[in-house]
Amino acid sequence: MKPGTPVLRSIRLLDQVRERIRFLHYSLQTEKAYLHWVRFFIRWHGRDGFMQHPRDLGAAEVEAFLTMRATERHVSASTHNQALSSRLFLYREVLGMDMPWLNGINRPTQKRRIPSVLTRAEVASMFQFLDGEMALLAKLLYGTGMRLMEGLRLRIKNVDFDRQVIIVREAKGGKDRVVMLPKSLAPALHTQLLHARVVWDADRQVLKVAAGAQPARWTL
Repeated sequence: MKPGTPVLRSIRLLDQVRERIRFLHYSLQTEKAYLHWVRFFIRWHGRDGFMQHPRDLGAAEVEAFLTMRATERHVSASTHNQALSSRLFLYREVLGMDMPWLNGINRPTQKRRIPSVLTRAEVASMFQFLDGEMALLAKLLYGTGMRLMEGLRLRIKNVDFDRQVIIVREAKGGKDRVVMLPKSLAPALHTQLLHARVVWDADRQVLKVAAGAQPARWTL
């Protein structure tokens, strides 16, 4: 654990894991994955309804858990590495235990494969089965190279029609980057922005009506 790391305020172990992950600004997907693996790890080593604290488990228990995942569950190399990373995070960042044997656990090597690239005809054929917002999102990802979550989290203020660019905030590694905005998608994006504005105005009117229906509060 690095110097200056604040003391955990939570009492429950899973809450401590969640607290430390959020302090380090890990992604929500990482938080869900690490909580799953920590919970699974503890329950798998439980016997007769009694669960041991990870502080009482060592290299043999961690290796046995990872071996079970690889041999019985046949998980992929990336899943295996994710489970191991969650153990490292638990012991080092949450429990503050820097155990040398953690570095000695072997990580499986991932196979390098040639990426599959669709032809222009295959992409055009795929777009024929999409419509509405899903079609716009798919074309946006294909035309800009953004990742799925980057496209889903895209905000109005990050689309610059004048410079024909899109600013991707909090991309992989927590870094911002800029991608080109395809001219063919500009009209559809304008329409989507107008639709979002209409929905926002409707929601605001509903909130105003709901606030006006509540009885007035008073204090002495």
